[in-house]
Amino acid sequence: MTIRKTLLSSVAVLGMLLTTGAAAAQQASVGGHTQTITADARSTLSPGLNDAGQAASGMVLEYTLGKPDGFVDPDIGFSPPTSQAEGEALMRSARGNPNFSPLGMANTDLALSNGKLFVGNFNGFNAYDLTTGGAPQLVMSVVCPGGQGDVSVRGNLLFMSVEEGRGRLDCSAPTRSGEVLPDRFRGVRIFDISDLSAPRQIAAVQTCRGSHTHTLVPHPTDANVLYVYGQGTSGVRKTGELAICTDGQPDANPETALFSIDVIKVELDRPQDAAIVNRPRIFADATTGRVAGLWRGGRAGIASQDTAQTNQCHDITVYPEIGLAGGACSGNGILLDISDPENPARVSDIFDPDMAYWHSATFNNAGTSVVFTDEWGGGIAARCRAEDPATWGSNMIATIENRTLTGRSFHKLPSAQGATENCVAHNGNIIPVPGRDLMVQAWYQGGISIMDFTDPAKPVEIGYFDRGPISAERLYVGGSWSAYWLNGRIYSSEIARGLDVLRLVPNEQLSAAEIAAAEAIIAEEINPQLQTRISWSDTPDVAQSYLDQLARSNALEADVATRAGAIVTGWRAGEVDKRAAGRLVSTLRNAAEKAQLADRARMTALADLLGRISA
Repeated sequence: MTIRKTLLSSVAVLGMLLTTGAAAAQQASVGGHTQTITADARSTLSPGLNDAGQAASGMVLEYTLGKPDGFVDPDIGFSPPTSQAEGEALMRSARGNPNFSPLGMANTDLALSNGKLFVGNFNGFNAYDLTTGGAPQLVMSVVCPGGQGDVSVRGNLLFMSVEEGRGRLDCSAPTRSGEVLPDRFRGVRIFDISDLSAPRQIAAVQTCRGSHTHTLVPHPTDANVLYVYGQGTSGVRKTGELAICTDGQPDANPETALFSIDVIKVELDRPQDAAIVNRPRIFADATTGRVAGLWRGGRAGIASQDTAQTNQCHDITVYPEIGLAGGACSGNGILLDISDPENPARVSDIFDPDMAYWHSATFNNAGTSVVFTDEWGGGIAARCRAEDPATWGSNMIATIENRTLTGRSFHKLPSAQGATENCVAHNGNIIPVPGRDLMVQAWYQGGISIMDFTDPAKPVEIGYFDRGPISAERLYVGGSWSAYWLNGRIYSSEIARGLDVLRLVPNEQLSAAEIAAAEAIIAEEINPQLQTRISWSDTPDVAQSYLDQLARSNALEADVATRAGAIVTGWRAGEVDKRAAGRLVSTLRNAAEKAQLADRARMTALADLLGRISA
C-alpha cells in the first residue's frame, strides 16, 4: 500500500484523498488484446466486516482467522475523509497523537519458513504454525509499531520494514513527536526468532527514507552473506537525526538521499553488525551520469493521468538464477543486473503513461516475462469500478529479451467493484503449475484473483475469491493486502479481518492434475520478493497437466491424445508402458514443430518426460 507520506503527514492525506479521478473508460487495448470490466457475481455481494457475502471460482475458503489481541482496530479501520471538515478533523487527531497512523493495525506482507507463516502488521508481526494439519495456530505475537511491517525470514532471522515517523528503536509506542528525535527508528529491524517464545531484536539499520519494503538477496558464492535491498518511499530525514541524510533534487544537492536504494550487508554469523554498504544510483542516465535519469513525473500525453517521479523503488523482486531483479520504481519499471548484489546496475527500463505508480514485480518461472502492478490511488481508493479505466490500476505484462523490457499488455480485475471498496492491483506470486504462467494476486477489497499470463499479450483470469465491502455506505480500507501461493495453499493477509487460507479446486480452466502438480512443490523458506526457479519431478500429474492444457487448446490430434492418456493412466496405476511412451516421443516432437508457442513448449516438455520414463 502506497500512501507513503500520508503516514507521516495528515495534510498529505487530505490533499491526496480529495483529488478527483480522471476520465472514465471501460476497455483496455494493448497489442490488439481488449479487456472489458463488467459486473459479475462479485459486484453485488452483501456488506459486513465479519459476515460479508462471498463468491468464488476455482478456489474455496478453508480457514479464516481473526487478528490477535494487540492488532485489532476497535474502529474497524481507516476511512478516508470525504470532505474538508473530515480532513481537518483527521489532521487535528494526528497532531495530538504521536502514535497516529491511518493504518495503525493493518495486516501487511507475508513470509514462510520451516512450517511457520509470518504476517506483518503496522503494529508489529505475528507467526502461525502451519504443521498441525488444521487451521493455522498462533505461536508468536510481537508488538512493535512503526509500519509498514513487511517481513522476510532467513533461518532464525526475521527482517521487518519500518517507515513511519512513530517507529522507535526499542519498539515502544512514541510519547512525543518532532522533526528530530534521538530514539526514532526508520529502516530495517532484524529479530532473532530462534526461540519463538522469546523473540528479540538484535539489529536496527537506520536509513534515510525508512523501509517501505525490503528484499533479501543471497550472495552468489558466500552462504554466510545476505544482502537486504531497502526500498524507502517516504520523505528524507533531517541530517540532525541521521547524519548521512540530506534532501533535495540532485541538480542542487548531489548527495541527496533521493534517487537511490539502500544495500544492507548481513553476515549471518554476526547479524548484529548489519550495516548499509551502498546506496547505488540505479536511476542514473547511462550516458551522462545524471542522477535523475528516468521519468520526472507528471502527465504524459493528452489524456493520461498524473504519474510518479522515479526517485525511489517501491518493490524490488530478485531472481538470482537469472541474475536479474525487477524493480517497480514509482515512475518506471526497471531491470537490474544483480550478479554483483552489492552493486546492482540497471540494464533496462520501461515507461507507460497508463501506469501511475509502478508498485511491484513478479517474474514468470522461465524469467522471460515480468508482471508489474500499478497502485493507482495508493491502495485506499475505489479504482475497480465499471467506469474506471481498464489500463489504470492494473497489471502490465512485459517480456524480457536480451535483458530488455517490452510492454505487451494490461490486465485488470475483470469484475466491477463498488464505490466503497478500495481496489487496485497489489501483491501476488506464481502458482507452480507446469506448462503455464499463473499468478495469484491480491486486489484489496477486489478480493483475490488468479491470472494466466502464459501468453503475455493475452492474460486472462481463471479463478477468484471475493467478499462484499466492509460497509455499503462508506469506504473503509480493507481487503487482501497480499495473496501468495505458499506450499500448496493460498494465504491472504486481510487488512482489517485477519488471515485467510484458501485451497484451489478444479474448474474449466484449471484441472485436478494441474493443482496436484502445483501442490507437490514444497519449499522450506519462501520470501515472495526472492524468486527461485521451480522444477517438477516426473510424475503422472505433471504429464497429465500438459495433456489437460493441450486438450484445452485442442492442440493434439485425437489419437495422439488418446495414446498419451493411456500411458499416463497406466503410469498412475503403477505400470509404465515404456514401448508406447518411447513411440509417442517422436510423434510429439513432430507435432511441436507446427504448434503455437505455448503448446510447442508443452509438447516438447511432455516428449522429454515420456523419453525419460521410457529409458
